Amino acid sequence: MSTQEIGYADALSELQQILGELEAEDIDIDVLAVKVERAAELIRVCRGRINDAEVRVKEIVAGMDREEGESSE
Repeated sequence: MSTQEIGYADALSELQQILGELEAEDIDIDVLAVKVERAAELIRVCRGRINDAEVRVKEIVAGMDREEGESSE
């Protein structure tokens, strides 16, 4: 699954899995950079999804406020 297609929950789950692997004492140094790079990609995805949700929630609340203001006139 590409990073763009992955959902927040799946990205977070994969990120937690990578973190567990990085905390292991027997981490293969040859894959360390690859794991850290993937973790960085997943963090960007999660931040993007959170930002998108925040913007959407603000739009919804603003729309509700407008509707409420219009109905009280």
